[in-house]
Amino acid sequence: MELLGAKKYEISIFLLMWSLCLHLIAAGTDLENHGEKTQNWINHGGDIFNRRYADQESKISPETVSNLRLKWKFYAGRDITATPAIFDGTLYFPSWNGYIYAVKASDGSLVWKQNLQELTGLNATGFVFNVNTTVSRSTPTVAEDLLIIGIYGPAHVISVKRSSGRLVWSRQMDSHPASVITMSGTYYQGAFYVGTSSLEEGLSIEQCCTFRGSFAKLDIHTGEILWQTFMLPDNNGRLGEYAGAAIWGSSPAIDAFRNHVYIATGNMYSAPLRIRQCQEKQNNQTTPSNPDECIEPDNHSNSVLALDLDTGKIRWYDQLGGYDLWFFACNNLSTPNCPPGPNPDADFSEAPMMLSICVNGTKQDIVATGQKSGFVWAFDRDSGNLTWSTEAGPGGPGGGAYWGAATDENRVYTNIANSLSSNFTLKPSKKNTTSGGWVAMDAQSGNILWSISDPSNATASGPVTIANGVLFAGSTYKTGPIYAMNAKNGEILWSYETGATVYGGMSVSDGCVYVGNGYKESFGFVNPNYTAGTYLFAFCIS
Repeated sequence: MELLGAKKYEISIFLLMWSLCLHLIAAGTDLENHGEKTQNWINHGGDIFNRRYADQESKISPETVSNLRLKWKFYAGRDITATPAIFDGTLYFPSWNGYIYAVKASDGSLVWKQNLQELTGLNATGFVFNVNTTVSRSTPTVAEDLLIIGIYGPAHVISVKRSSGRLVWSRQMDSHPASVITMSGTYYQGAFYVGTSSLEEGLSIEQCCTFRGSFAKLDIHTGEILWQTFMLPDNNGRLGEYAGAAIWGSSPAIDAFRNHVYIATGNMYSAPLRIRQCQEKQNNQTTPSNPDECIEPDNHSNSVLALDLDTGKIRWYDQLGGYDLWFFACNNLSTPNCPPGPNPDADFSEAPMMLSICVNGTKQDIVATGQKSGFVWAFDRDSGNLTWSTEAGPGGPGGGAYWGAATDENRVYTNIANSLSSNFTLKPSKKNTTSGGWVAMDAQSGNILWSISDPSNATASGPVTIANGVLFAGSTYKTGPIYAMNAKNGEILWSYETGATVYGGMSVSDGCVYVGNGYKESFGFVNPNYTAGTYLFAFCIS
């Protein structure tokens, strides 16, 4: 009886600690919301934590989502792949026609539009397939009375008045002719944080490569670069040295308490001879979960990093995937003069998300992010130590996890694009598919709770969005289906065919879901299964 009493006491203490931990997490989330009543969506990640989580949503739920109806659609005339930003009842988004739009969320009427080439005087670089004008492909970032927009070549960041689209400033982020801005930045306390990417890996073996990825902090009022941190050692513009490590997806997450900003990087395009020789010696044994002896300390390709908000200094980093030297000309490793492999192209195409979990009754602050390898990783925010990792699904050059996971702090959700049509075993059903799909993991442990395949048997390349127990995602299938799933078990509760490939993500606010369709530009141009679109859609609870 004494032993039984002691056991009951231990269980009671554990439950008390667990309850207290959950209370602390909930209290922290309330503080982070700053008392907001209306759901704004301020960048690709939706908030400064990059969660893609409509945490104020109450009208949409698993019980009501079947009542979503098309309210309006806005004709842009060309593809829309960026998640629309939302602020005070206005949507902001770019189209591949070279315009930035502001439209009313209530009825889809135009507030203003601006042609980026005319607005900035910047000419298209010619590196983007099927595009002959200056474009943006990323979600604009709301920053006070401004919108901050990344240009998809040349690599400029511009600021416009949110009320009119009038240009305030323009800043070149990299002088490399193939450099671009793909990331949707994050605004915090007078500054804008954004990474720089590149299309240089599309060049020939003889031309590739010299670009180095970097991450920068800008003053939002002047566009002045306050600091810029490069992810690889300086190559002094020489071929055959370090190149790559682009920062290209999602939105950086801001941790005000630790004074950190969290980012993740892509693969190398080239490496010094000594590194290539090292890789050849060790028989090309590179995997996402094993350290690689050929990785030097200043090589931050395929890495998750915490940078200091004030200085840009790297506070901690984790290099994941080892040696990964990939560019298009060497997609086939039998091509002459290509570097030693295996070169899996295991980029991080998204920045980490911030969340808090309970570990043995103690609150732990972590970041979690998905990789094109198909792995999802979680790290302690203080130390960078690995908390958990999960192979959510098969990887590939087009994902794996791609463009943006989501979290409601109970679960971590990701797409699995499955670009190579590999065998993908779903859980708990144990069914096999070669299509893309979606996966939910327990935020505490990373254990897979459920995974489902795309019913249209296509790739699932767009980011996911979570809102009040409902997970939203789109399919690249030619008819453009979008789905609403029960976040607890993956059951599809609602769907709609938009008429063209859905490659972008959805933003959610006040009972409405907003999404664009079409992807026949850039890399979508070379995929025969993708189709062109023309509209932004609004679906609202009727």
